[in-house]
Parts: sequence; C-alpha cells; structure tokens
Amino acid sequence: EPKRNTAFGSVGRRIPYRILHVISQDGESLGNMHRADVLKLMDQHNLKLVLLKENVEPPVYRLMTGQQIHEEQLRRAEKKKASAKSGVIQKELSFSSAIAKNDLETKTKQIAQWIDKKYHVKVTIRQAK
Repeated sequence: EPKRNTAFGSVGRRIPYRILHVISQDGESLGNMHRADVLKLMDQHNLKLVLLKENVEPPVYRLMTGQQIHEEQLRRAEKKKASAKSGVIQKELSFSSAIAKNDLETKTKQIAQWIDKKYHVKVTIRQAK
C-alpha cells in the first residue's frame, strides 16, 4: 500500500476526480459538483480546496480560506503534540554506592525534576569495588 499523504492543506488546482462532494467554508453542503464548477467557485470567492475524505464516492472536499487552513493545521499539530506526550517516558539513572556527596545531590535534583515532569524514574545503584 503506498504511503498516505497526511498533510492537511490546499490541493491547488490538481483535482484527480471529475465529480466531488463540496462543503462550503461555512460548513454547509453544496452537494455534488463537477471539478470545473468547483474551480470557478474557488476563483470567484478566492477560496482554496481541501480534501477531507478520499475513500468515499464521490470524495469530499471543503472550500476554505487560507486563514482557516492555517488554523486547522495548527490545531492538528497541537493535537499531535499532545498525543505524543501521552505515552509514559521512563528515565534511568545509574551510579556507584561510592558516589561523592556533591554528585549524589546533583543526581537527586535531576531525579526530582524528572518526577515533576511526570516521568517514571528507575535508579540503579552499583556496588563499589
């Protein structure tokens, strides 16, 4: 299966389908339209066309302004960033039982910072020689 293009943005004037289901910039359905009519509509209202659903017949496109596209891209990026952080991150720290007092204090501060960031912390203490 070929790689899917997940970028959200204007498809420009290259529309591979003859008949499209079009949604206006306000969110109301304009029904099924021929691609030439959609291009005229885009030019008249200075709008861009964005693919919403490709796996339906006919494919669903939405007319949007550049500002609406930008805002949607920001929303998707924020959502992706939030979902990436939802996984549990584990930090591991290892040191010798003969560690110097200053080094121990530094590592303790680092552990406290990781705990504040909600990381799981694993501490390993090796026996000194």
